[in-house]
This record gives sequence, structure tokens and C-alpha cells, in this order.
Amino acid sequence: MGETFTNSLGTFYEAIAVGIGDWGLKLIGALAALIIGFWIIRMIMKAVSKAFETRHVDETLRPFLLTLIGFTLKIVLLISIAGIVGIPTASFAALIAGIGIAIGAAFNGSLGHLASGVMLLVFKPFKVGDLIKTNDAFGFVKEISVFVTIIETFQNETVIVPNGAITANKITNLTKIGNLRIDMPFGIQYGTDIQKAKEIVATVLKSDSNVLSNPAPRVAVHNLGANGIELLAMPYVDCNNYWNVYWDTRQKIVEALGAANYDAPFAQRIVTMKQS
Repeated sequence: MGETFTNSLGTFYEAIAVGIGDWGLKLIGALAALIIGFWIIRMIMKAVSKAFETRHVDETLRPFLLTLIGFTLKIVLLISIAGIVGIPTASFAALIAGIGIAIGAAFNGSLGHLASGVMLLVFKPFKVGDLIKTNDAFGFVKEISVFVTIIETFQNETVIVPNGAITANKITNLTKIGNLRIDMPFGIQYGTDIQKAKEIVATVLKSDSNVLSNPAPRVAVHNLGANGIELLAMPYVDCNNYWNVYWDTRQKIVEALGAANYDAPFAQRIVTMKQS
């Protein structure tokens, strides 16, 4: 009886030792495969990124495609490692799908931003490097990712706008045509030479290196105000010179008119005396 019990106990311990040994080897193999797999994925992603640059793939699409490829490769790696450990591949894939559904339900709003990001990448209302206005942000697009768009303003502020907010609102692309027109109003007094004032302003615009010659700038009468005549200078500029013209050229116009003795309009009131 005692000998039988001893043999059974020995068989039990031997089975446990074999099981732990097999599991340990599988675990070590899985960890090694995981480390090697991540290293291979990193090398693949570097090669893909370099290939995108060589083939001049649109800069707007690059971050999205790299994220998608990297995510897919990591999922394939995890499924492969599950097979090494001994987990049924179909069951592991179903588990990942279930986790994905749970995460999707938890981040429902984020999926909306993802869908909006895909729309921006497909329909391309703007691309990286464009000057845009959207959601109170005014600046150059630095990156379009799957969830957000990053805009760098003229004040060197980095504005991160959710893609869903962009597609749900107005988008103004100031780079699409290739140049911008800046409307700069200025006033002169009634009774002064309008044509001469227009010629002075036109000379300032034509001599400014930041103002484009094609399309040609124009100066026109914009409004007849209560206190004076409002003229409008309309220079066309490259997007990168927007603020240089907006501020500096405006100052040159004021200085040129002042040098020609054109005074700014002032409030006027005509008073009539009623005779008794």
C-alpha cells in the first residue's frame, strides 16, 4: 500500500515537473519571439518610412499609413505568439476582437474623430503645410493624425484640434489658390485729390518686394463715409508673407500719404443757424 502511494506521488510530481518545463520553454520562446518581433517591426517601419520619402508619398498620408501598418503588424505578432504559447489562434483572435469592441464602446467619441481623420485624408480639404482657419485656429497645418490635426499659429502656438470638430465646422483654406489678397482700408478727407492718393498707394504696393506683381495689386474707392472717403488697397501676397504685408505695407501707406500732406479724416458736423 505504501509503495503504491509512493509511486503515485512520484508520478504526480514528475507530471508537474514536465508540465512546468514545457510551459517554461514555451514562455521563454514567446518572450524571445516578442522581443525579436518588435525589433523586426521597428526595422520594417523605418524601411517603409524611407520608402514613403523616396516615392514622395503625400506628407498628409504618411502618419496615418505608418500608424495603420504598425498597428497591423503588432496584431499579427501577438496572434503568432499566442500560437507559440499554445493558445488557439482562433480563440485569441476572437478575444482581441472582443477587446476591440469594448474599447470602441468606451471611446465612441474618439472613433468619430478617427472617421473624420479618414475623411480629411481622403477628400483633402487641406494638406500639411497649408494655411487654414478652423475652430478659431489660424495657422499652418503641421500634422494630420488619425484623431487630431495640429496647427501652428503665427504666434508660435501649437493648437491641437480634434478631427471631428474640424469636419463639423467651416474650413477656410488660404493656400489652395496659391496667393492671398489682403484688403487694407485707409481714409482721406473730402476735397482732396482722390486719383493722386490712389497713385501714391499704388506706388507703395508696386515697390514692395513682398507684394506679388501677378495678380497685380489694385487701389479703389471703397466707401463714402460720413467724415471722409475710404479707399481700399488690395495687394496679393504669398501665404508666408501674409503678416509682413498686413503690418509693414500698411505702415508704408500711412507714411507715404502723410509725406504727401494727406491728413486722415476727422469727425465733422455741419451746424445751421435758424433765423428767427
